[in-house]
Amino acid sequence: QVQLVESGGGLVQPGGSLRLSCAASGSIVSIRTMGWYRQAPGKQRELVAHFTSSGSTKYSDSVKGRFNISRDNARKTLYLQMNNLKPEDTAVYYCTAFLLTTWSEPWSDNWGQGTQVTISS
Repeated sequence: QVQLVESGGGLVQPGGSLRLSCAASGSIVSIRTMGWYRQAPGKQRELVAHFTSSGSTKYSDSVKGRFNISRDNARKTLYLQMNNLKPEDTAVYYCTAFLLTTWSEPWSDNWGQGTQVTISS
């Protein structure tokens, strides 16, 4: 069984920074893509940033220049450095990974439980 556990959320003032982490554990053969999504109250879940299967990164226009996604493959950990945070960044942030657990199973999408990020003065 695979687990994705996010951490690092919290309450910060506008202009502040946070660093989210997502640790993947369990039976994992290979990870093809990993990324971050967020969902604000009353809104649909949206992509924030992710690594593509080729290893490149993509960001939503709303976070470009402020957020940076990185990863530690050896630790199977994904990070999201968020700078110059704005009230509109308030949301639950979810980690996702498209991965393979065994060679006999298909690749699958996996999600963490989410971590709350609140930007408020």
